Amino acid sequence: MTDAASPSTPAADALEARFRRVSAIEGALGVLSWDRLVMMPAGGGDARAEQSATLGVLAHELLTAPEVAVRLAAAAEEPLSGWRAANLAEMRRRHAHATALPSSLVEAMSRASAKSEAAWRAARAESNFAGVRGPLGEVLRLTREAAAAKASALGMQPYAALLDQYEPGGSVSRIEALFAELEAALPQVLEAVLERQARDGDPVLPAGPFPVAAQRSLARDIMTTLGFDFAHGRLDETLHPFCGGVPDDVRVTTRFAESGFVSGVMGVIHETGHALYERGLPSAWRGLPVGEARGMVLHESQSLLMEMQACRSPAFLGHLSAMARTAFGGDGAAWEPDNLRRIYTRVERGLIRVEADEVTYPLHVILRTRLERALLAGDLPVGDLPGAWGEGMRALLGVTPPDDARGCLQDIHWYDGAVGYFPTYTLGALAAAQLFAAAVAADPGIPAAIGRGDFTRLLAWLRPNVHERASSATTDGILQAATGAPLGAGPFLAHLRRRYLDG
Repeated sequence: MTDAASPSTPAADALEARFRRVSAIEGALGVLSWDRLVMMPAGGGDARAEQSATLGVLAHELLTAPEVAVRLAAAAEEPLSGWRAANLAEMRRRHAHATALPSSLVEAMSRASAKSEAAWRAARAESNFAGVRGPLGEVLRLTREAAAAKASALGMQPYAALLDQYEPGGSVSRIEALFAELEAALPQVLEAVLERQARDGDPVLPAGPFPVAAQRSLARDIMTTLGFDFAHGRLDETLHPFCGGVPDDVRVTTRFAESGFVSGVMGVIHETGHALYERGLPSAWRGLPVGEARGMVLHESQSLLMEMQACRSPAFLGHLSAMARTAFGGDGAAWEPDNLRRIYTRVERGLIRVEADEVTYPLHVILRTRLERALLAGDLPVGDLPGAWGEGMRALLGVTPPDDARGCLQDIHWYDGAVGYFPTYTLGALAAAQLFAAAVAADPGIPAAIGRGDFTRLLAWLRPNVHERASSATTDGILQAATGAPLGAGPFLAHLRRRYLDG
């Protein structure tokens, strides 16, 4: 990264200093958001909404100040190359998004999202969509306004403008093509897998209860095994698992249930994948756009690579079997590695996205993508969301949610203002399969090492090929360099057939 010392670049220098200030504010917002979801007492919601809105406006004003446009134009004439040139492109993109929205709209969206998220928590607890219908409607109204403004400024369709916030350069038409390929292939795969499972019989479920304290201890041990650094992060519990904070202070959350440990363990592994990506970003570019994660497709690829590719493999599940036996004092057939493999690779037509297997998961995402596009376009009235959700679940997965909590209230995203995020989950699953296959091709000893609880070889490949690339290239550029091909569905579908049908 010797190009960080490029000579005679006063405009770029000033921009980099400004964007580091923006990053510091956004990092503080991230920690405040973590606190709101994990630690904050219920009565603190209004005050936190005010704090977050104020900080959001400060960051927005730093990005949209008149001198930023002047310096961006001047920096384009300066001798920048390599990472600094990529950073200028990222600063220009961030500026274009920010200047599309007035500060008043940014503030209104922050307040509305905070109130909607709080209403969602109460509505979910009561399984009553009516309790959040009004707040969600306000969030969507403001989101449509923001999408229209960004679409006009960026020269793209409204949904594409929202997608670009989470996956820079993401193509709606490409998502449609990839999702169509998956929707055509997955029902046949699902039927074949279910038929095979029926012939093999059900696995034996370990008998509980499984004390939360024991699950928490096991989770920390697994995180350490994967490479998580507790000197730069922590594990907590919340309603909806997530990874937040900043690269030097990564906050992982999950949820545990004493009735079973399967979901909690994999939730921790998933979020730890996100955390490892954040911690692996290049410290030399900390606080600058080029030093941030490329986008949510690669971010989700890192969580799903750990959860689905590595940690649901027979090799790792043999290692996990021994860890679980020790954690819960388990004994007998239920704790054998092959039985645990059958539990963790169980496929079913389920209701809950975060608990879905990797065969049905893309269908959950396809539904949400369709619904959020319809909500944004105004083709689906907010009040009709529960019914449309139920119809979509029946069509794609053959199941019907019995209540709102297991239907349209299960995910936080829309209620928190995140429209355009959902496609990145499945695109991330495709990238995860592609990257893991490339890693194993480059180092065939990786699976055996994982079976010993040694993730250093996998990380040794991921760090230079994904994590340390940060935003120095496009998602496809990073994938092309790492795997030899742009993002595609082929490696993912081949992985499913190999794991669930060929073994």
